[in-house]
Amino acid sequence: MDMVNLREVWHGNPMWRTILFYAAILALGTFALQWVEYQYLSRSFSIEIYVVLVGIAFTVLGVWVGRALTRQTVAEGFEFNQALMTSLNITKRELGVLEELAEGHSNKQIAERLNVSPNTVKTHIANLYEKLEVGQRVQAVQKARTLRLIR
Repeated sequence: MDMVNLREVWHGNPMWRTILFYAAILALGTFALQWVEYQYLSRSFSIEIYVVLVGIAFTVLGVWVGRALTRQTVAEGFEFNQALMTSLNITKRELGVLEELAEGHSNKQIAERLNVSPNTVKTHIANLYEKLEVGQRVQAVQKARTLRLIR
């Protein structure tokens, strides 16, 4: 329809004016009801609820972004670096502890899996920290992966 036809419809048929008038009133009424509902909800809930909702939203967003930015790719053709293991003087038992650390196990779980005491696991971990020149589990695992000691 071009402008001429719309003018004819608007002026020639009063039913269209009535329909548009009622549509506008319904739209305004709906907007007013939504505004009243929003006002009621914003006053009936305390600010702490809104703070918690915003916190949850940012936590979910942070987890999603973190996972998206730190995706780990499996290295094709992993080749164990035996020469470096020998030069760092890492024992087979320490390597086993390092692999368990990479799987995310606790000291107690590692001790149970390797049939040693938790204190022995702590000693192996301390030795690994010294040999790899790191101070935390995550750093030890990352450095061991970089050096091709573990997958």
